[in-house]
Amino acid sequence: MGNLLNALSDSKGKGVTHDFFIDFESAVPTPAEQEIFDRVQAVLGRSNEVLEALGGYSGAGDSIRNAISNPKDEAMQTEAWDTVSPLVASLKSFYDYSAEVEGVLPVLLGGLCGDANPEESLASKQALAKQCAELLSFVLKFDDLKMNNPAIQNDFSYYRRTLSRMKMKDPTADESAVVNNEQANRMSLFYAYPTPMLKVVSEATTKFVSENKDIPIGNTTDTLAIMASVCRIMIEQPAYHDRFTNPSETLFFCQRVMVACVILYDHVHISGAFSKKNDAINMARTVKAVQLHENPTTENLLNALRYTTKHLNDDDTPKSIKSLLA
Repeated sequence: MGNLLNALSDSKGKGVTHDFFIDFESAVPTPAEQEIFDRVQAVLGRSNEVLEALGGYSGAGDSIRNAISNPKDEAMQTEAWDTVSPLVASLKSFYDYSAEVEGVLPVLLGGLCGDANPEESLASKQALAKQCAELLSFVLKFDDLKMNNPAIQNDFSYYRRTLSRMKMKDPTADESAVVNNEQANRMSLFYAYPTPMLKVVSEATTKFVSENKDIPIGNTTDTLAIMASVCRIMIEQPAYHDRFTNPSETLFFCQRVMVACVILYDHVHISGAFSKKNDAINMARTVKAVQLHENPTTENLLNALRYTTKHLNDDDTPKSIKSLLA
């Protein structure tokens, strides 16, 4: 992306301007960023591996159906258990990864939001800004894959029921299971949520602003708003698209990051992203930017704005915004 956003200015009619450059493609950490960058990258570097594994999750549907249809056939019960157990082990690895994301997010937010001027921080901490965007893109990709794979919930429900029956016959069955009952209870709360990774990140962001009293909440919300605006500008302005190494991929990336930033902002800011009082994010243009370059996940992104934000249906939300997302 090179100098794509160098000296790029965005005026939204209320005196809010951004004149800086974010290199989402090739930013490298400065010495001041290196320590935080390395800690975040130790987790973020495995995100594609997690997405690939989740995308390849095929489920144990046939074996489970056979076992349920033939409850007295021990061979089929064994086959179903042996089939679903390694799949549940994979689900546990995704759940464990969400905990790593939850743990490293405050480190990243601290690095980006700890300075007095969020815009200067984003402009100078290019590598951390890039990591933040990549993490948010991962979150929405993960949740898209999870929502479109009902086998995950079906497999996990069957596993928990079967484990409970096994424990009734043998109290020690829990010890040899790939996921014991206590772990399964925690995981069930994660997978029961339509967008589990977004929930983890949203709660971690909310916790960050409540616990870090030395960092004004405005630093975090401004950082999210600026990131959302920068991504929208990249989507809106065709003059810059021919500079992308991979135009389609970069545009879709920006759409995901923009939407994720809006959602987090809406969860953290007291009046949210949709309020008439909000002059940090132009929501009308943001929604239109999601629709501007349609891709297979366009409707999912719009649904994320409709159903995972907190303030869309508030009385203070303009009717024009509600109509755009109707």
